[in-house]
Amino acid sequence: MADILLIEDDVAIRTALSRGLRDLGHAVSSSPTALEGLRLAVQDRPDLIVLDLGLPDLDGVELLRMLRAVSRVPVIVATARDGDAEMVPVLDAGADDYVVKPYSAAQLDARVRAVLRRAGGAAPEEPLQVGALRVDPRARTATLDGAALDLTPREFDVLNYLAARPGEVVTKRELLTEVWQLPYGGADKTVDVHLSWLRRKLGETAAEPRYLHTVRGVGVKLVDPS
Repeated sequence: MADILLIEDDVAIRTALSRGLRDLGHAVSSSPTALEGLRLAVQDRPDLIVLDLGLPDLDGVELLRMLRAVSRVPVIVATARDGDAEMVPVLDAGADDYVVKPYSAAQLDARVRAVLRRAGGAAPEEPLQVGALRVDPRARTATLDGAALDLTPREFDVLNYLAARPGEVVTKRELLTEVWQLPYGGADKTVDVHLSWLRRKLGETAAEPRYLHTVRGVGVKLVDPS
């Protein structure tokens, strides 16, 4: 069971989802507005937030940025917007996952369980070292040449997964399955976007890679540049 905060302005959707999630064993609180949702998030410290983007007082993406400034609570964005132009800013702002409307409480429950597994899963004891890149799964920190990398939770998950398999080619489908917990498929674009952000933070590009190397038509691998 998880303590879930649902930020959704549509009363019918909010009522149906709250009831459905409670029937599945979760504790649910809710808010119809962004600012009230932010107050509840800080005050009640829920296990996870389900966030609608079309809120009456503030755009959900802006609220997500405000949440990320004060909390690392997992956030699933629930939205009717399903294009790359809409979803990339959501992921960039720090969303852990997203679902596209319409969806059922059971579908949302599966996403909730997957996100919480990633957030609370057992971590290896020892940090991982690939060249000058050091990834500490327990502390969920990464450094390059001794300098801390400012990574979102999902960026860290991707980097950690690759660092545990240095030199091994990992497919996008494997990343979607193991990192995003989407065994039945997902958007390759999501993986591409996160890899692009990681490259930027590692100080490299796809055209001039150092650590992250694309194997065309297969996947990506993390290597020691030396």
